[in-house]
Amino acid sequence: MSGPKTLGILGGGQLAQMMAQAAKPLGVDCVVYDPSPDACAKSVAHLVNGSFDNARQLRSFAELVDVITYEFENVPNETVDTLDGLRPIHPQPEALKVSSNRVTEKAFFESCGVPVGPYRAISGPESLRIARDELGLPGVLKSNSGGYDGKGQYTLHTDDELENALAQIGNTPFIYESFVNFTRELSVIACRTIDGITVTYPLAQNTHQHGILVRSDAPATVQMNMTEQAHSAAKRVGDTLNYVGVFAIELFDVGGELLANEMAPRVHNTGHWTIEGSNTSQFENHVRAVMGLPLGSTEPEGHSVMLNIIGEMPNPDILKGISGATLHGYGKAPRPGRKIGHITVNGPDRETCLGTAKQIQSGLRNTMPGGGVRP
Repeated sequence: MSGPKTLGILGGGQLAQMMAQAAKPLGVDCVVYDPSPDACAKSVAHLVNGSFDNARQLRSFAELVDVITYEFENVPNETVDTLDGLRPIHPQPEALKVSSNRVTEKAFFESCGVPVGPYRAISGPESLRIARDELGLPGVLKSNSGGYDGKGQYTLHTDDELENALAQIGNTPFIYESFVNFTRELSVIACRTIDGITVTYPLAQNTHQHGILVRSDAPATVQMNMTEQAHSAAKRVGDTLNYVGVFAIELFDVGGELLANEMAPRVHNTGHWTIEGSNTSQFENHVRAVMGLPLGSTEPEGHSVMLNIIGEMPNPDILKGISGATLHGYGKAPRPGRKIGHITVNGPDRETCLGTAKQIQSGLRNTMPGGGVRP
């Protein structure tokens, strides 16, 4: 491989860990930057331990790498400003700014011609009441920035629930979204190269509990026009942002028409199935894209079901005698609601995979926020 050989990753969690694992066979070394000295990616990459507001440490980190990327989207703008110009940064910082603000994100989708559900920006109690009058109930109230895995979200069905939410939100910016009567939740993982080539993986069908992803099923059974809609949306988003690398768009299936919900400017949980289930994983293709290498094939290999392990690692014996199942542990301390690993099941067809996944899922004790346990 000619050209840059060291990739810097802002954030040292499991996404950085899997990215570094995919980079090694390509001859790319990874350096991760994270405030935690126990960041799980340090098991496979060199860790620079420093806060995101430490300009001196950030500059030292930049000197160790050829290209910089992210494993999560909540990197402070000041961090990116410190690094900007020192090394190429992929994806473009503009992608972080768009996706870190839900109102801006919705408006961006609309500007690209990507359909979204009705929404309103919320600045306080009075604007929420107006939004309720205009869009009605039920609806979903979400914090405008931050929040993930269901945090900072309220589903409102009644005026009483709305009044309870009003008592909690204060004047923090929120977004109110009309509840979309969707059939299922889907996602598309896309990757765009430096010279503007965009590829997409087959759509995944996703299941959430308490706002946390518990299962992805890929390739999803969809009509051809839905695949075309998803690819078109990804290409418009990527081209508008001049994006480089992998990103995900979460989608609602509304009678065969796809509405964009959110985007993630990074490798994504709903693409973890690609490690075993695709010719080239999302992690490898992200490294290839940001390092200027040709992309690998996104064709699936059979069918895959990915099960998140949440809060508590299972006994590995639950996979004993089960073919086609692979356990990924992230080396993270157990905690209710925390993603600490995943299991991928691969097989020749969807029915076989779902049957095996159901068998495995019955042995998982996913501990959710608030102490709830879900198989």
